[in-house]
Amino acid sequence: MLEYALSAARRDASGSLAVVRDATVELDTSLAGRVDALNPVELLLAALAACMIKGVERSAPMLGFVFRSVDIRLHAARQDAPPKLLNIGYSLTIDTDEPDRRLQLLHTNVRKYGTISNTLAAAVTLTGTVGRKG
Repeated sequence: MLEYALSAARRDASGSLAVVRDATVELDTSLAGRVDALNPVELLLAALAACMIKGVERSAPMLGFVFRSVDIRLHAARQDAPPKLLNIGYSLTIDTDEPDRRLQLLHTNVRKYGTISNTLAAAVTLTGTVGRKG
């Protein structure tokens, strides 16, 4: 079993800072909102994006899948009362010359073996597509 740890602290009324190893992430925890930091939902979406891109990096060598780049767009719908996410959608775009069936196989592997995507899919509707860049 792997374990993860992170520290976060309120710096002032305008925000907070998360720290792990030598990395820091500015957090938008202010009531007014900030354009230069991630709010909690955006941070969750960033974690999902990182999980899926890392999944491509992990799965591609095992499948012998050749690609040049990966882009992902995410969208979450939130309700106010009680506050929660209703669904998360994504569009995964891969620059590759691989055939469509192999692109779908890569997508299946990314979804099947992603820690964050599996965790979120158990709590909220997670749907998405994979497509070819260009």
